[in-house]
Amino acid sequence: HLCIPVSFFLGFCTNLLLLQTPENILTQTNSKTEILCELKKEHAGVYWYRWSQERQNFEFLIFSSSMGKATYGTNISQDKFSVHRRSSHTSYSLHISHLHASDNGTYYCSVSQSSQLLLGSGTHLVDVLPLPQKTTQAPFSKKPVWCLTKRKASSKKG
Repeated sequence: HLCIPVSFFLGFCTNLLLLQTPENILTQTNSKTEILCELKKEHAGVYWYRWSQERQNFEFLIFSSSMGKATYGTNISQDKFSVHRRSSHTSYSLHISHLHASDNGTYYCSVSQSSQLLLGSGTHLVDVLPLPQKTTQAPFSKKPVWCLTKRKASSKKG
């Protein structure tokens, strides 16, 4: 386990009991994405956090209980983040919509065990790219193209 002490009573630990996929996400502005967290055993629910390198902070996003009730962090939009539990009761997916550059960071799923939060391996939302600019292209001609081929005159010898 890798533990980062947060306070005397609480630590964050990476743990192989949580499988988080994908490892990296590259997406575009205003699109949406999904991060999957698979637990090795059932828990009371899953926490989701984001580490922002730019802001140097670890932010609580949402807790989803095993009963499906969601608790959101301070100033976290319910329109942007939602968690869906899969039928297996050990798989949770974080859905992030309306993506912007401010959403860049590393996302962690987490479960509480004793006095620790066990973290998944993390998913890097690498870059939220701007939408491509619209370009105009000349329309293709629908006029048929005729191809003429010449056949070699066959040799009369032999």
